Amino acid sequence: MSSSSEGSDHGAQDSLPIRAHRPNGASDDRGLAGSTPTPSVPGSVAELARQEIEYSHSASDDPFFNSYRKLAQGPDQSEPDADEDASELAPSILNQALASPRDSFSTPDDTPSFQASILSSVGSPSAPPSPASLASTRRRSPAASPRPFDRRFQSRLSSLALGTSRPSSPAFLKLHSRQSSISSQLIRPESEHDTPPAPWEVVRWTKLKKLSGQLFSEAGKRNFGKATGISIAAVIAVGTAKGIILIFDYNQTLKSIIGPGSKAVEAGAVTSLAISADHTTVAAGHASGHVFTWDLAKPARPFLHIPPVPSPQPGPRRADGHVPDMAVVHLGFLGTRHTAVVSADDRGMAFSHLATRGLGAAGRSVKTQRILGRYPNDLPTAGRARKPSTVLAFATLPLGNVSQVTDEMGLVAMLTPYLLVIVSTTPVAQTQHKAARPKDKMAHGALTGCLAWFPAVKLKAVDADAPRPTSTTKLVYCWSNILTILDVTEQKPSEASAREAPPELIFSPRTRWKGEEPIAAVQWLSRSVLGVLTITQQLLIIEDGPDALRTTDSFDLIHKHIYHHDFFSQQLQALVEPAEGEDASMRGVVADAFYQSLRAYKGRLFVLGFDDVSVGVLSNWADRLSALMDAGEVVRAIELVTSYYTGEADILTVGLPENAQARHTAVEGRLLDTVATALQQAFQDGDDQERSTMHLANACFVACLSVGASAFLFEDVFEAFEDASASGTFLEALEPYVREGQITAIPPTVMKRLIVHYSGSHLQGRLEEMICHLDPNAMDIDQITTLCKQHNLFDAFIYVWNQTIGDYLTPLIDLLSLVTDLGRSPAPQNDAAQDPEHVISALKMFPYLAFTLTSRVYPTGAEMSADVASRAKAELYAFLFSGKNVEWPKKSGTTLLTRSREESEPSFPYLRLFLEFDAPSFLGVLNEAFEDGFLNGAPDRMVNGGTTKNIGDDQIFGLSVTRQYVVSILSEVMSAADYPPSVTIYLDMFIARNLPKFPQFILLSGTALHRVIEGLCRYPSDEIAEDCQLSVEYLLSMYHPPEIDSLIPLFTNARFYRVLKSVYKADHRYAMLVRTYFADPEDQDAVYDCIGDCLRPRAGLTERQVREVKRVVQDHARDLAAIDTVRTAEVIGANAPELHEMILSSLEDDRHTQYIYLRTVLEPDSKRSQDVGGPKRPSNTSFVEAYIRLMCEYDPRHVADYIEALQSGDLRLDKVLPALEDNGVVDAAVMLMAREGQVREAIDRLTSHLSTLEAALLGLLDGAAESPDLANTQEAAADLVEALEKYTRVGIWLCQGQTKTMQGSRSMSKAAVRGSRNAKQELSIDEKLWLDLIDTIVHVTKSVSAHMPHPPPTNRDDSTPTDTQSVSTLDMASITTRLRNLVQQTFTALLNSTTAASSTPTAATASRGPPTQANHAFLRILRAFLARATLSSPSLTELRSVLGTIFSAYAYQESLLALANSLLEKDLFVHVAQIAELRQRGWRPQGQVCEICGRRVWGPGAGAKSGEQ
Repeated sequence: MSSSSEGSDHGAQDSLPIRAHRPNGASDDRGLAGSTPTPSVPGSVAELARQEIEYSHSASDDPFFNSYRKLAQGPDQSEPDADEDASELAPSILNQALASPRDSFSTPDDTPSFQASILSSVGSPSAPPSPASLASTRRRSPAASPRPFDRRFQSRLSSLALGTSRPSSPAFLKLHSRQSSISSQLIRPESEHDTPPAPWEVVRWTKLKKLSGQLFSEAGKRNFGKATGISIAAVIAVGTAKGIILIFDYNQTLKSIIGPGSKAVEAGAVTSLAISADHTTVAAGHASGHVFTWDLAKPARPFLHIPPVPSPQPGPRRADGHVPDMAVVHLGFLGTRHTAVVSADDRGMAFSHLATRGLGAAGRSVKTQRILGRYPNDLPTAGRARKPSTVLAFATLPLGNVSQVTDEMGLVAMLTPYLLVIVSTTPVAQTQHKAARPKDKMAHGALTGCLAWFPAVKLKAVDADAPRPTSTTKLVYCWSNILTILDVTEQKPSEASAREAPPELIFSPRTRWKGEEPIAAVQWLSRSVLGVLTITQQLLIIEDGPDALRTTDSFDLIHKHIYHHDFFSQQLQALVEPAEGEDASMRGVVADAFYQSLRAYKGRLFVLGFDDVSVGVLSNWADRLSALMDAGEVVRAIELVTSYYTGEADILTVGLPENAQARHTAVEGRLLDTVATALQQAFQDGDDQERSTMHLANACFVACLSVGASAFLFEDVFEAFEDASASGTFLEALEPYVREGQITAIPPTVMKRLIVHYSGSHLQGRLEEMICHLDPNAMDIDQITTLCKQHNLFDAFIYVWNQTIGDYLTPLIDLLSLVTDLGRSPAPQNDAAQDPEHVISALKMFPYLAFTLTSRVYPTGAEMSADVASRAKAELYAFLFSGKNVEWPKKSGTTLLTRSREESEPSFPYLRLFLEFDAPSFLGVLNEAFEDGFLNGAPDRMVNGGTTKNIGDDQIFGLSVTRQYVVSILSEVMSAADYPPSVTIYLDMFIARNLPKFPQFILLSGTALHRVIEGLCRYPSDEIAEDCQLSVEYLLSMYHPPEIDSLIPLFTNARFYRVLKSVYKADHRYAMLVRTYFADPEDQDAVYDCIGDCLRPRAGLTERQVREVKRVVQDHARDLAAIDTVRTAEVIGANAPELHEMILSSLEDDRHTQYIYLRTVLEPDSKRSQDVGGPKRPSNTSFVEAYIRLMCEYDPRHVADYIEALQSGDLRLDKVLPALEDNGVVDAAVMLMAREGQVREAIDRLTSHLSTLEAALLGLLDGAAESPDLANTQEAAADLVEALEKYTRVGIWLCQGQTKTMQGSRSMSKAAVRGSRNAKQELSIDEKLWLDLIDTIVHVTKSVSAHMPHPPPTNRDDSTPTDTQSVSTLDMASITTRLRNLVQQTFTALLNSTTAASSTPTAATASRGPPTQANHAFLRILRAFLARATLSSPSLTELRSVLGTIFSAYAYQESLLALANSLLEKDLFVHVAQIAELRQRGWRPQGQVCEICGRRVWGPGAGAKSGEQ
């Protein structure tokens, strides 16, 4: 109590405010931190100290404080949903805290989603703490144990990095048809599955109604035939089934009807079409094999006619060409020439046709060359069968807008079921590339093939001055569901051979794409966009990116009824339906051809259907954006246009350039217009739902930040949200972008609204983090500092002030002003005295100091530059360790005082103020600061040069501060006269911990260190005992006191057991070391390792030391066993087995512990015993006997097993037999008696016990009718029957063992045995044992069976249960069956034992006489049993019941049959052996006449008559 009073006086005196004093009585009307000092009230701090003492006893049980403390711990230690719950709970908790005097200093959690600033010290409850110390205790940690030097100070920003709530990229850009299932498309995020469908059409279709009306009308079909294919260029050419070609312009006007009146109408249906590169000539292939070309300017007659070649005649072929009646299914022009045509038919043959110039079709000659395939009549290659083939796809390379070497080569790509072949036709036909069909194509699917070229073109230049690049020639080809892009480039020849050598091409497969359906047709919609038609008429839009192919859209075209024709099934039937033994890799079906119905030209897609013709155009980005705005999807519109700007969407599909600069120029203006329009539309619709508004805000942030329109964001966008009363949503959406660093500057107007909104929502912690992530140089300093102070945002205030002003002292003084205001104001009258927010804000001075003095920016934790850090440290050290009051503000003439005007200022006033406020926290700051190299006293920081130029005297002094200086000043200031031990103890810990770390920088005398150790040993509270002991360990690691023995009593009284252990171990005082381990309550388990180390053979201890250690073990034997009995036995057994008896004697009154100890010694666990060296088996049999006696009490079931494993002589029977009998362990007693040769006594003991069990069972059955609990009665009966079975097995074991012994003794005298005994002689000893056992078991079975009542006839009208019914509920049938099984088992064991010694006799042994007398033992025992039963049952009825009991046990038993069979086999063998012996002697008839018929059977005259008979 005296220490508390003394501490209270100090607190009342020293907690006075810092006050600016102006000389000459001038007044300072400015004040610090916006507050006016008020006089202090004596006793107020003492009252707070009393409250803290009450708190220390009750806070742990206070439910309010527990919940509040949990909240203050932050998200790392709270529940997952702590953010939302805590933000709602914080205001109410704060109100409760302010209403309660005791809890007034609990931390109000204004930032439930962030880790609070972590402090590392508390005041001792036994000493009078300051108010800040109380608040520090509650804020820092739930644990009451102060650890001021074991953790580092942290801030919210440095200790926690929160994730952001950034909105994800637009999710609706990968929309496909609900029926599409393409494996190659990217897997969409989970959020995309809930995205509504896009309101735009991927392809805007237009039906060519006028063209379709002319083509598909009844008159058109009658005149022209049905449409069979289309070709698109500057005109639309349509082929028909009547061999006619219709030419339409883009106004759908029929310009020409080609074919009527010519041979073309006789050539059959048009099966292929092509238009020349200059759009003046059209070519048509027909079903009969004819090819016609027509000049569109003169369509009356064909420009060329290429007829099929007649079937070949014998001899060499004179000309090449298509075979008659083979449809020409592919056709194309080469380059710009009208006279160069290539074609392919449905039988796999392709030809190049080159016509000469002449007048009219008849005047021109055509030279045809075969480039692929074989004629049908050609002989196959020897040994190889010709496979069926066709040309599935065929295309000539069109011309691009840039000249290429391939323009003059006439490249033709052909796709067969087996190969891709690319042939150059000029100057001569030559194969340029081959590629085999991929092996991983879809198995058993539709056989399809298609391909399309895209020529090299000039691209737009990135820069206006840069040359325009050229794209690469590309070929897309598809087999079934595999699509491949092939790049074609030219290999530049060397200069020497550039003119002579033909151009060489490089074909490089670039990307491959695998779909889920076979591909029927493919077309290039643009240089990087493909239109892919699947077999189920799904149209896929695929982007050809630089690295991979991406499916951007898909939709159904089934409603278009696309025209398709079967060209290939007839010739490929054998391929897809192979015979047995043939290649089955192509098994499947042959798909119809769609390539004549799907054509692309200049980004438009033309589709020929069965009833109409349609043209489709991909919707561009502007169309899609307008569709979203028209549908009211304003947020999605903003996200879409943002993705177009950033390139995250499929920009190629929607017509945006790949070049980022060009794309930004095209989209930027539209993006800002979209945001403005979307905001106007959204807020006009009255959609004020918080979630949708937040979604809109996030979309606006992403959009504006993408284009760098910060001014538009904070002016137009914020104004729109503010006008809609949704500014809070905007400000909360702003947070993640600030924390991520995307927004570093906020206009003053928005900043003010931000601070007001977050402070009003009790989200000050998150607000401070935002401010600390902003650029301070872009802020209005006056505004931000004023607002931060107004709302107690001191973390943000410190950060902004330090970064902009470079002043590190002003924030510290402002924080001190908060604390002194609290201590001075009268608690009852001034609310500020009870304001926990001021206390919490003031506590930030300690992490602020710790950060700054270790070169870290507060509160972010970033590293300071070397120059800034040096100046900041010098400024703070100069202030903290200034020996007198300083002028503040600088050059103002005002002195910064720490006492009232009536009191004189002490030396080192500011250092004393910190120590009086919270000494543990301040010393914890210095503990961190000592780790910084600034205090090393480097020469470059001295006055002459270095960083001391152009700085004041105070900073020069700060640069000269060293660790030695700090320790010296602290030791001088914190004298015992000025501070109580509860405070100076922290200085002792501080010195003890830092001296070993910096011995070259801190020098202290031995007396001072001795005084430090004494102080640590006299700690005022048990809460800091562990810290003090750890500090002593630190100090003794480098300081070795000369009189260590004088300190041992101090260590003992302080309970510094770890220190004592290290001292005793260093001095080789092993006995005291072991004794210390026993005294240490927190590390008693380690005593075993210590004893083992001391007593092991090679430990190096002298005999005296070993005796002393053993004496200590003896003195603490009971304590040692109480710690861990098993380990005690293991360690003693491995190192000092002679101590077993002494330890056991110390445990006389604890029999269970004795049992555990002996079990460990005598039956050690193998693994554990190996780890400890293995306990040595004691030779003293008294241990074994004692163990068995104890085992009878605690584990009686294990006694028999243990005794069986013992050897003869390991124990004395008379020592354990009474315990065995007293505890009912009869089986073990029988085993021991048998082992000692007392077989007769053993069987008598066993039969007596069986009779006892019989009596108990009968008594139980008799009382069953009156038992109120039949279930327990049934369980007891089952236990008794189980005991009968167990002890019957013991009796069988005993009798079998004796039988084996007797049989061994009989074998010593075979001659005597063979003839001396028979079935009528007296029983031997073993046979008598069997007889007694059988008699007892049969008697038990008969007695129990006699108690089984016969159920009387039941009366249906009487529902009351009778006694008989109660007994019957005991399941008497089951009990009787089990007892009869015992009889059976006993007789079976008897028979097996008596016949085992008699092996199966051979013929040789049988000839010597009957088997051995052992075979008659069973009969003798059975006869003796029946005789005894006759004496005990004089009447025939009773004897019959005995026999019935015996034989009923064998009723319907397989064992009975086995026994009977064994007996019959033995008797039969005896008789057969006798017969065999007689047979060996031979047969001699008595006469020559048969005794039955009287005829002669042998001798003279017997043959004839016998033969007739």
